[in-house]
Amino acid sequence: MGVPLFKIRDLIKDHNVVVRSSNYALYGDLSERVMSILSAAAPRHEIYSIDECFLDLDRMPVKDLTAWFRDLRSRTRKCTGIPVSVGIGTTKTLSKIANKLAKASAKADGVIDLAGHPEWVDAALRKTLVGDVWGIGRQWSAMLGERGIVSALDLRNAQDGWIRQRMGVVGLRTVHELRGIPCHELDTQPAPKKTTCCSRSFGSAITDKNQVRNAVVSFAERASEKIRHSGQVCGFMKVFISTDTYATAAPQHSASASTNFMSPTADSRVIVAAAMRIFDRIWRDCFAWRKAGILLMDLSSGADVQPNLFSNQIPSGYNLMKAVDRINDRFGRGSVGLGISAKNAEWRMRQDQMSPHYTTRWKEIMQVRMDDDRSFHTLVSVR
Repeated sequence: MGVPLFKIRDLIKDHNVVVRSSNYALYGDLSERVMSILSAAAPRHEIYSIDECFLDLDRMPVKDLTAWFRDLRSRTRKCTGIPVSVGIGTTKTLSKIANKLAKASAKADGVIDLAGHPEWVDAALRKTLVGDVWGIGRQWSAMLGERGIVSALDLRNAQDGWIRQRMGVVGLRTVHELRGIPCHELDTQPAPKKTTCCSRSFGSAITDKNQVRNAVVSFAERASEKIRHSGQVCGFMKVFISTDTYATAAPQHSASASTNFMSPTADSRVIVAAAMRIFDRIWRDCFAWRKAGILLMDLSSGADVQPNLFSNQIPSGYNLMKAVDRINDRFGRGSVGLGISAKNAEWRMRQDQMSPHYTTRWKEIMQVRMDDDRSFHTLVSVR
């Protein structure tokens, strides 16, 4: 769990902790590089999140999994500079437990194999709190704790009937996975998203309506771009704004409203116009707003949309949006848009301590000094 920076300033000062602002472009690019190495090593894989990937090696002639994965870790570290931990198990849930233990153990050298060493499973489950098991949330963790089930081993040994009654089929699947029975197959082709959200916390609390509206417009335009890149359109949209929950001395308020589109769309002009209408409805003066966002829902494939009686088969803005996306893909996001937003606008995140964009901007590529002639050489990573 993360905590606000202002709550740990003394800790940062006492221990000389290095603080960095969010750098999403760098994170995304490095994640893509790591995933490309992992996916090349194992054709059957599932990219689960920006920093996690499942690999299926059942059909690969690997005799020593521990040695194979240590070599893969070494290659990943050498090519990207990113250290990774590996957990091997007969199910996804067991592999995640092994991964967590691999991170905490210095002796494991980043790899723990529960599949090749079934005698380790009981000890691994005993060390894992039930709340740290994949799929067990806070409410289930509290309920299980009241019944004396505090570790993953306790959960594995629980009676099926009781688990099914209190936690349903989902909970029972988790128990079976802890027993080594696969219930979650590898998802090599993730289902299309049903929702897309774009939201940010502002760099400071804002009372100016135009500033907050500007942020909402920017988020709506970015969300529209996201669904176009995935070949989708949306039929429903929600706009929300909220104050700073940590500023307990200030008045608190949150507001949201939504709208349906007569025809599903990914046109930035249509979505932004609707977002502005909603924003004017929910805006309230006398509050210091700290966050806003756009949520696009009821997403579907643009090719499968059935037009209504009063719309054209191809929306009038389709070619325009396609041209805008091509320009932004080539020259950088924000090169062309519906309006120009000041780069130093109050609502933008401060990011005063952001690391350089080492892998995504030519001007910020790392340079090193050579000892022989004291000259600078630029490091270029070829993908």
